[in-house]
Amino acid sequence: MTTVVSDTSPINYLCLIEAIEVLPRLFDEVLIPPAVFAELRHPRAPRAVSDWLDSLPPWAKIQAPLVLLPGMELDPGETEAISLALELKLPAILIDERAGSLAAQQRGIAPIGTLNILLSADTHGFLDFEQAVERLRSTNFHINESLLNAVLEEVRARRRAQA
Repeated sequence: MTTVVSDTSPINYLCLIEAIEVLPRLFDEVLIPPAVFAELRHPRAPRAVSDWLDSLPPWAKIQAPLVLLPGMELDPGETEAISLALELKLPAILIDERAGSLAAQQRGIAPIGTLNILLSADTHGFLDFEQAVERLRSTNFHINESLLNAVLEEVRARRRAQA
């Protein structure tokens, strides 16, 4: 387990599908940059997200980067998250957006998306991946169906092998 920085969407979707509690089981600490916190606090943010932010657990901490990396052309949350991860020399970042994931990879940071979080949680027995994906489908989460079907097949094959 380790410390990780999160962008907005993984926290948002994990709150929406009631799976946010897998994060402290997978990571010791989740750092939330101020711009990400502000995005999560948006007046139109879902109630589940607002409620979670109102009672932020001890494993989730707000932390700003000392310096913002210039020229990434990403939104403020992604920019702060990648800047903080680089500053702290963290190996990974929780992020879904393609441009942000690519920017992180180019800087040597492994992007971990919401699906990967759910898959890891399923592998450790913290939740059921298929049920979590069904809940995720009821949100506005953008998902590549062929990728999702391949992952679902892997999960089913792993379960058959374990049985």
